[in-house]
Amino acid sequence: MTGRSVTDDQSPRREDTMKDKARPGTDIVAEIEGLTKHYTGVRALTDASITIAVGEVRALLGRNGAGKSTMIRLLSGVEIADAGTIRIDGALLGDGGVRESTSLGIETVHQELSLVPSLTVAENMFLGVWPRSGGRIDYALMQRETASVFDELGLDIDPLSRVEALPLAEQQLVEICRAVRRRPRLLILDEPTSALAAAEVQVVLRTVTRIASTGVAVVYVSHRLDEIRQVATTATVMRDGRIIDTVSLAEATTAQVVDLMVGGITETEVRVERHVNRAGTPLLSVRNLSLPPKIRDVSFDVHAGEVLGLAGLMGSGRTELLRAIAGFDPMVSGSVVVEGKTVGSVSPSNMKKLGVGMTPEDRKGAGIIPMLGVDENMVMSDMRSVSRGSTIDYKRVRSAAADLISRLSIATAKGATPIVNLSGGNQQKAVIGRWLHAGSRILLLDEPTRGVDVAAKAEIYRLVRELADGGAAVVFVSGELEEIPLVCDRVIAIRGGEVADELTGSAITIDSVLAAAMAA
Repeated sequence: MTGRSVTDDQSPRREDTMKDKARPGTDIVAEIEGLTKHYTGVRALTDASITIAVGEVRALLGRNGAGKSTMIRLLSGVEIADAGTIRIDGALLGDGGVRESTSLGIETVHQELSLVPSLTVAENMFLGVWPRSGGRIDYALMQRETASVFDELGLDIDPLSRVEALPLAEQQLVEICRAVRRRPRLLILDEPTSALAAAEVQVVLRTVTRIASTGVAVVYVSHRLDEIRQVATTATVMRDGRIIDTVSLAEATTAQVVDLMVGGITETEVRVERHVNRAGTPLLSVRNLSLPPKIRDVSFDVHAGEVLGLAGLMGSGRTELLRAIAGFDPMVSGSVVVEGKTVGSVSPSNMKKLGVGMTPEDRKGAGIIPMLGVDENMVMSDMRSVSRGSTIDYKRVRSAAADLISRLSIATAKGATPIVNLSGGNQQKAVIGRWLHAGSRILLLDEPTRGVDVAAKAEIYRLVRELADGGAAVVFVSGELEEIPLVCDRVIAIRGGEVADELTGSAITIDSVLAAAMAA
């Protein structure tokens, strides 16, 4: 084990940087020394140093923007460091990119699967490097070697199965095994369980443990502290592009780890106390909603004038919950109640009629029609109001859009400007404006600040508060947990598809939200 232990009577050190040292006599696989990377106007990584031993599973923790992804890109050879060195078994990684990184024994399994669904498991295991015999692809060899890797790791997966027929957990295992087949010295796993249900997670964790037992050093990136404790012995915590500390997970409490990630009290924790009147009938009530395997028995209320935060890590079921409420995904059981009346048919069209609007997580892919004007994008939720019979009245379109553009302070030269030409923040305001045009009083906002700059985020926070103050009920979902305290009156933590905790008033801080989302 490397790093320094943390006991209850001694909090982790708070230096901006530290050198992570392995124990004397421990075989070191990876030595990262003084790694630094700058982008235009941004210092993504500063003087980062880590050592990782043979057979060690090292968790890499940090909030969004802490520098984890930059570290992974540098180790994988996708990008070259401005300063510092990376050595694998003593061999220096130069500027040879991904090919050189792979030749040194570094394999990375990214969060998004890269399998070809229509091919077999064995074909995917050898994707791009299919062995040949007599000028033909040697399918028998692929099957034998694939079966050998699975046997070694104790997995029961048929090499001849098509990937598309496998459960998601087994697809993830195939992705990991493809890297293992190349006999890595350092295996990097980036959020390998983020899309999996709880039972599936255990299969992946057991496999990772078995891989480490063969002597492979593993860097395990995840936000789920409960699963990290099951698979890793140590955790390196990053913040603002720096390595803050490496701790023993057997001795560090969740509060101590969160404190390292957050960095103590920050100005973003200062919030104005709001007192929402929750008497009377909620605008939206969700009762015992289930959508296995992602959502299980979720219930909550939202009143007029209230912003309810749904805090959860990737894969917690946040998006699936919103989609079920909006009618995009059929719930298996449970009910949705709008203004005291149970909704008989929870479908997108019916929910829209009842005043429920949802902004999607993927703004570019599902929230806008890029080449249409800002005005057309904003009125498409209710075309009847800007039409005469079956004909669109563009004078009405321009008038309706102009009112919304002014109300939402959308920066555009004119309403007809293609929405793709706007900044991310202004696009997001236009997507929200679409539901205001439809008269929605219940707004389900899924990652409304994703991909926008700090100034645009502040404008969206202000807009959300104004909508609530005007009588709307808002459900605010964000993976950037630090922004939850800035805008929400009440917070429900979602873990593993279930309501795990509820925070109100002064209890809504970055620390408490992060702890509620991560803790077991």
